Amino acid sequence: MIYQMRLAIGPFEKIKNSQKIIESRIYDEKRSRINVGDEIEFICNEYPSNKLLTKVKAIYRYRLFEELFSDFPLNYFDGESKKELNEEIEKFYPREEQEKYGVVGIKIELIR
Repeated sequence: MIYQMRLAIGPFEKIKNSQKIIESRIYDEKRSRINVGDEIEFICNEYPSNKLLTKVKAIYRYRLFEELFSDFPLNYFDGESKKELNEEIEKFYPREEQEKYGVVGIKIELIR
């Protein structure tokens, strides 16, 4: 199965350069269907014709992003600190939403 996800140009470029290998999302209905071996096409928000194809290598489920960020090296998420990663992700997914759905770290490998 191939899924699509949109990304800002910064994270998009980090995946393109293999500097980011775990994509963090809320574990909603859409993400709960993703399995190891599936593919995700990332589309750049600013330049929608720019796309990357990745393969899902692992799925890590957690209650909160801060727990996910504590279990892996920060460079997997392209982060400088847990505090910075948390502040950035909470702009998209407030803590209440994390507690309601849970969160997921999707380990990816760039195909093209």
